[in-house]
Amino acid sequence: MTATHNTVSPYPIPTLHADNGELSLEDVPLTQLAEQFGTPSYVYSKAALTAAFDAWQQALSGRRALVCYAVKANSNLGVLSVFARLGAGFDIVSGGELARVLAAGGRADKVVFSGVGKTRDEMRQALRAGIRCFNVESAAELERLDTIAAELRVKAPIALRVNPDVDPKTHPYISTGLKGNKFGVAFADAQALYARARALPNLHISGIACHIGSQLLDPAPIAEAAQKLAELVDRLATDGITLDHIDLGGGLGIRYQDEMPPGVADYLAPLLKVFEGRTEELCFEPGRSLVGNAGLLLTRIEYLKPGETKNFAIVDAAMNDLARPALYDA
Repeated sequence: MTATHNTVSPYPIPTLHADNGELSLEDVPLTQLAEQFGTPSYVYSKAALTAAFDAWQQALSGRRALVCYAVKANSNLGVLSVFARLGAGFDIVSGGELARVLAAGGRADKVVFSGVGKTRDEMRQALRAGIRCFNVESAAELERLDTIAAELRVKAPIALRVNPDVDPKTHPYISTGLKGNKFGVAFADAQALYARARALPNLHISGIACHIGSQLLDPAPIAEAAQKLAELVDRLATDGITLDHIDLGGGLGIRYQDEMPPGVADYLAPLLKVFEGRTEELCFEPGRSLVGNAGLLLTRIEYLKPGETKNFAIVDAAMNDLARPALYDA
């Protein structure tokens, strides 16, 4: 069950706070929400979601840019509908996520389809919906997409996700830009694969993409990847392949304990400097930086269980409700 409160607060957003011993989010007592909606419940602050998205928009002001929310971070329909109304694009990795985006009011022509395992049915679904771009991650996917587009008598817009082999200096489970990772095509193979894409009759080359990982706390690795990407874009131009957009992924981290993530503007500053004066649209795919600190899992203590070495509070939520701490110490 989901409870979303719609009060809009000025930026910066007041977060969870206690008043006379009672916790509130956006001045709504959590006990009130627990009684009204039951537990466990996910509770999100619309004001926090809005402020987080606005921070990206403000940092990109004056630039040709599109912010695509990474649906994998949280695919709750209420969350998606907030971003849809704010004019966000969406980064998806499945047909199910596409269906959720459209059900929440998102625009198909602002959707980019990432992921290494796109099925034939998902390609057909996305082409029929008229999505903005496929972020293609292998030569085999490129050939399959051309075949499916031919069946539907359309041209599939594509960007190749290239792997820049840059260490993101994050948790190994969420590192995606090293040459040992499954994501993207090898940097050395990108030019040849773009030439192959140009030769396929049912594809339209729209852009280029990369994503090196998430929970990034230092902008230096993504700035390094951006520089490599810009140089590749210039080499493609000498081959006669011009691109409309450059997708730099997401990955900006948040604070869980004592981390000190940069602000959005500070994170983007070295990237924007790399692309200063260029005409390509810049696309970003933030996920946790938009939603990670905007909500909570509201759960109720059912039992207190004393133990020999420690005591336990048994609650009515479990790892199926909040798995990430167990997966990589989030």
